[in-house]
Amino acid sequence: MGWKNQTTISAFLLLGLFEGSENQQLLFWLFLFMYLVTVIGNLLIIIAVASNTHLHTPMYFFLANLSFADINFISTTVPKMLVNIQTQNNSISYSDCLTQLYFFIMFGTVDEFLLATMAYDRYVAICYPLHYRMVMSPQHCFLLISLTWVVNVLHSLLHTLLMNELVFCTKNEIPHFFCDLNPLLKLSCSDIFINELMILTIGGLAGLTPFFCIIISYVYIVLAIIRIPSAEGKQKAFSTCSSHLSVVSLFFGTVFGVYFSPSSHHSAHSDIIASVMYTVVIPMMNPFIYTLRNRDMKAALRRLF
Repeated sequence: MGWKNQTTISAFLLLGLFEGSENQQLLFWLFLFMYLVTVIGNLLIIIAVASNTHLHTPMYFFLANLSFADINFISTTVPKMLVNIQTQNNSISYSDCLTQLYFFIMFGTVDEFLLATMAYDRYVAICYPLHYRMVMSPQHCFLLISLTWVVNVLHSLLHTLLMNELVFCTKNEIPHFFCDLNPLLKLSCSDIFINELMILTIGGLAGLTPFFCIIISYVYIVLAIIRIPSAEGKQKAFSTCSSHLSVVSLFFGTVFGVYFSPSSHHSAHSDIIASVMYTVVIPMMNPFIYTLRNRDMKAALRRLF
């Protein structure tokens, strides 16, 4: 993917997690370990779902897509950071920076839409169990996944093209470990009003739409669970949602804190900590969260090994 450089800058400098840190090798091995755990864990979920016919259901179909998105999401940022640490060269070209930004936004928002789709799946399963097979048919599931990818490809392209129109003059140091929207906007010497407006409106819509879908789904789920007469039935129904709910809380909490407040209110340190949470920690935790309490998934992994 090529980008037309509107600026006098040909490259940016990624300052990394902690500028001037003496523990760069420790960071390298720590993030390499988390990266490998994330890729292997999510890849095992994809293989287990694909190879086991008992897991050919909407819930596991969406989970496999989430695992695929998580592998790509973390691969957009962490490998470049690891290379920078090892080579002690923090440079990233202008075109590579915008390409990284494009895929980062795309896979990040795909995660949000997939979490909303999974919440909708749980809503139908708990509130309308007799109609579940009809509502969550293969055609319906494929349509939901297709819309998720198409919408977010276009959404990411919008923000990247707007970023490409900005002018960057002399400052080229990004106080981050990847090319993100807010740090890049702070470096621009042109008017960023349109960019911030699009983040708060189009970006806000892309973030809030799946978020409110999740909230509405869980309101109906809770109301349905309350009506279940037995305590055992309530516990069983809630257990199918608890893993998903914990991931949603972590993911949306950090994302909203970083992107949906004015850039002037951000500190580089807080942005980096929040970014590590949703770009590295949460994708790494997802395979454990979704499998440790899931008998079908654990059985499928045992058969796989």
